[in-house]
Amino acid sequence: MTQQQPDDSLAAALADGSLREVEVAWSDPYGRVQGKRIPAARYPEAAAGRGVAFCDGSLAWNALGEVQTGAGLGAPERGYPDAYAVPDPATYRPLPWRPGAGQVLSDVYGHDGAPSPASPRAVLRRVLDHLAGLGHSVRAALELEFYLLRPDGGPLPQGLHAYSLELANELDPLLGRFTDELTAFVPVESVLTEYGPGQVELNLAHQDALTAADDAFRLRYAVRELARREGLLATFMAKPLNGQSGSSAHIHLSLWQNGEPAFAPEAGAASKTARAAVAGLVRHLPGLTLFGAPTVNSYKRFEPGGFAPHRADWGGDDRTVAVRSLVDTPRSSRIELRTPGADANPYLALAAALAAVAAGLEDGLDLPPADRDPAPLPATLAEAAAEARADRRLAALLGEDVVSDYAVLADSEWHDSTTRVTTWETDRYLRNL
Repeated sequence: MTQQQPDDSLAAALADGSLREVEVAWSDPYGRVQGKRIPAARYPEAAAGRGVAFCDGSLAWNALGEVQTGAGLGAPERGYPDAYAVPDPATYRPLPWRPGAGQVLSDVYGHDGAPSPASPRAVLRRVLDHLAGLGHSVRAALELEFYLLRPDGGPLPQGLHAYSLELANELDPLLGRFTDELTAFVPVESVLTEYGPGQVELNLAHQDALTAADDAFRLRYAVRELARREGLLATFMAKPLNGQSGSSAHIHLSLWQNGEPAFAPEAGAASKTARAAVAGLVRHLPGLTLFGAPTVNSYKRFEPGGFAPHRADWGGDDRTVAVRSLVDTPRSSRIELRTPGADANPYLALAAALAAVAAGLEDGLDLPPADRDPAPLPATLAEAAAEARADRRLAALLGEDVVSDYAVLADSEWHDSTTRVTTWETDRYLRNL
């Protein structure tokens, strides 16, 4: 299905009366879609001026929606003032599941008219602007995995077979909706079954980096809603089932200069720019892990011997490493970062990766030997928060407040997990000790 120019289609839908409601949306820290539904007749007024007001404390809440007072925007003495969601008309898309309704993504601003430092989309914009100052634009695509479960959270009765078209047929009509109506909302390139029962992967088309993050952000929203309408639960939890594979969000990225690929091979090998980019990622992987693995559960996905990396290593076309340097045709040569999980905020995961790339370029890094003994990745959320705080180079590129506040959210999750008595503990110890 060919998409119209999004900004033209929004104006046309408002003018001809076919649009009755607009979702004005933005991202919370965990990549969940927040927003307000605006009647179409009221949208032009709502979008004008400062934009759509909302409580800025929502940019500092944890996975349960509890505002964290240790985060910059969470301090109660600030009074939780308004932030303003300013719609980006170029992001308009009709909602496939609600005729007459559409969605537009927003940039978030504070009272002073400056971009909110806590807005995940603003964080990515800042890093992209920094790379632009170095002469580079970025193209990216994400591959997102997720599980389709019964409404009670139980696994679907399905065999384990990645790439199986027979299993894909068993998941119809939902999978058919992903390759049909969903493609008008996000650019789905392919749908495949994965290793776990009911596990699916959706691959998105390469776009400019901001659009790629927008696509991934919207994809999670759309998948969950389409699954709900089919009586299923879709989860992007990194490791929802014991003994089954985790769900990833692999990031493919490439740098461009003046419209030409900066990763174009040199003498059949990775270019100097690509080597510096990979080296930056490898050096800063411990510090950026938090942004691709933001929950306690995220770290149960990292397992030795599996497809989820657990060390800061790199290689060529090798799915056991954290960073793949894929040397192909000039326009398709790229880097794949395999550490982020499906539970990552797409904006923040991509921003952190690109900050590491920028550091590699600016610091003139070159590839470490692929056979060296690589550093381990953080094994817990607490370790990841500590590594993020310690990486001052990344903090300078992402924003000191961004790293500090995200680490505060991680502290909250870790504290709650380590102070709560679990069913595993009672099952194991209650009657045995």
